[in-house]
Amino acid sequence: MNKFGKGKSFVLFILTIACMVGLALLAGFGFGEKKTGAAENIILGLDLKGGVSITYQVVDEDFTKEQLDDTKYKLELRVSNYSTESEVYTEGDNRITVDIPGAYDAEAILNELGKPGSIMFVTKAEDGFTGDDTYDAYTAEDGTVYKVWIDGDDIKDAQPRTDSDQKTGATDYLVGLSLNDEGKEKFAEATTENIGKQISIMYDEKIISSPTVESAITTGEAVINGMGTYEAAENLASTIRIGSLSLQLEEVSSQVVGAKLGNDAISTSLKAGLIGIVLVMIFMICVYRVPGVMASIALAIYTVFELLVLNGFDLTLTLPGIAGIILSIGMAVDANVIIYARIKEELAAGRHVDTAIKSGFQKATSAIVDGNITTIIASIVLMWLGSGTVKGFAQTLAIGIVLSVFTALVISRVLMALVYNMGAKDVKFYGIQKERKTIDFVGKKAIFFTISIICIVAGIAAMVYNGATGNDPFNYSIEFKGGTSTTVTFDKEYSIDEFNDNIKPVIADIIGNNDIQGQKVTNSTQYVIKTQVLKPETREAFRDALVEQFNASEEMEETNISSSISNEMRKNAILAVIVATICMLIYIWFRFKNIKFASSAVIALLHDVAIVVGFYALSRITVGTTFIACILTILGYSINATIVIFDRIRENLALVKNNRTVDLKDIVNQSITQTLTRSIYTSLTTLITISALYILGVTSIREFALPIIVGIVAGGYSSVFVTGSLWYVMSKNKYEQKTK
Repeated sequence: MNKFGKGKSFVLFILTIACMVGLALLAGFGFGEKKTGAAENIILGLDLKGGVSITYQVVDEDFTKEQLDDTKYKLELRVSNYSTESEVYTEGDNRITVDIPGAYDAEAILNELGKPGSIMFVTKAEDGFTGDDTYDAYTAEDGTVYKVWIDGDDIKDAQPRTDSDQKTGATDYLVGLSLNDEGKEKFAEATTENIGKQISIMYDEKIISSPTVESAITTGEAVINGMGTYEAAENLASTIRIGSLSLQLEEVSSQVVGAKLGNDAISTSLKAGLIGIVLVMIFMICVYRVPGVMASIALAIYTVFELLVLNGFDLTLTLPGIAGIILSIGMAVDANVIIYARIKEELAAGRHVDTAIKSGFQKATSAIVDGNITTIIASIVLMWLGSGTVKGFAQTLAIGIVLSVFTALVISRVLMALVYNMGAKDVKFYGIQKERKTIDFVGKKAIFFTISIICIVAGIAAMVYNGATGNDPFNYSIEFKGGTSTTVTFDKEYSIDEFNDNIKPVIADIIGNNDIQGQKVTNSTQYVIKTQVLKPETREAFRDALVEQFNASEEMEETNISSSISNEMRKNAILAVIVATICMLIYIWFRFKNIKFASSAVIALLHDVAIVVGFYALSRITVGTTFIACILTILGYSINATIVIFDRIRENLALVKNNRTVDLKDIVNQSITQTLTRSIYTSLTTLITISALYILGVTSIREFALPIIVGIVAGGYSSVFVTGSLWYVMSKNKYEQKTK
């Protein structure tokens, strides 16, 4: 650490702080007329800002519910190109509404999503062909008969791409085509029979492209090349996607709607976040002294980086996204806690400050890397298989993890080296870990296991009781269950905050439920109010209250709406969580070379999730899109806390590898005790952030924050009192056999 002298270290430290201030100013104010880089340019979701709402009506006269659901699902996939936080739901029997966050051009979206037509991949048919069991015949207006190899029902997706010619370096513009299983088989036969020939793409009775088949395509993934520009590739991909809808749609209305939560929700969330971060900084400084100051600077840099990346990648920020950020902030603090706790341990062992800092970072790296890689594996799987809210959460979490590891292992390390070289070489600046008597956690495992079982059984009992009393096991929200959408015209404009403060409580009192969404139609006195399905008498009281107390027009348009979380989205979310859990298990197994570490970690995950799910059943807090984000947050938090303890058990086992007299129970107790400070401090700092959000937030944000608080407590409990003992129970017999 003596590479730079005191003077140079001071200059570098000041330059680092100056760069941080510059980035903070950029994130705060941006530059240029458009304020490029400013935090205010971050795209906010429907819940925080609002967006464009477009309603379509099905053109086809005869169609099935399955076709309507398929069209809805394909629209969900398509609007995810605008934002992963878009919502799609049916209204009545023949309408589909699309809500897309952000200030997008409604006209452009209409051209992309609502243009009717049908897509077919065809070749001219042989004379006399009238169709067969697999392929249809299509007769054009000019009398030409075509053989239809595949149509929109066979197409999953089409996206523009770019490729570079390795010989010339020229850029080629392509369209990547994805087919479903049935389309894969049909297209394999079509391309096999037409090598060297053209297969034409027909949209709305017009040939729009005729690519030449270069080889048989049997994988279900095809590429259409030869596009002159990226715009041409984008237009062709868009047309294919439009034509692949099961039903033809026409736009019946489009409007700009306001935020669901209102400006108060945004401002209080920002205040809560700022207060939480400041409190965490004060806590870190009080506990870790000079390293705590460096951790605070690194945390500030992390926050600025997070804002800039959200801005730069045009990611949509919603409440679930905020959950991902909160989790990554907790993990950023956790990394510093692990490092500085290690430094204090090294100083307690008599190491020189210089050596203690180096050793502290070195010994902390494995726990930090393993914990964060495990979580980032989960986030990658969630981005790959998830959709909607799941994908948005995973994106912000993955970005946050990368930034937190960078700030903890790189920026914190550089700052520590500079401060040390500037003269902070005395042990008093860092503190010494006090010797702690080893606590017999394993000996009390029966008590801890019993507490866990009671909590889980209580949740199950609550679900059974709810079902037995005629209710759903959970208080499902409109996003999960669907409901009624009522368009109300008031005699004056109400802001969303006025609606939330004045009108919403009246409605909640009448319907006996707080699950109410109000969206203001911009530049009008209209509101779209969504509630759960109401009984006739409740609906009448609801209408009367709006008319009598708020001078609403008696003419209100009502329609039943479906859930915005489709069955496919639910299946994707469940599949993503299962695959992510399996991938985490495999990684832990690989890194720790012991399946019992992986097994006990996964059981701890299920333990924490079960407690949070049970809390939802007991408290009857609304289960909506934030429920998914909450469960995912707990998964990421819990696995990280568990790995820190497992890393210490692995380290302590290595130290006594050849000592056959050491009791495995003592190793586990010692490892948990040594990491107890980290477990307490990490849980506390994460709780500080989320508790500030709960205390200062509006009702909907509190319903979002409270289950996460429960999950953090459950995760902290399981990592200290359950996982180590669980691993001991699984491992003791084999360990005892080895030591005999």
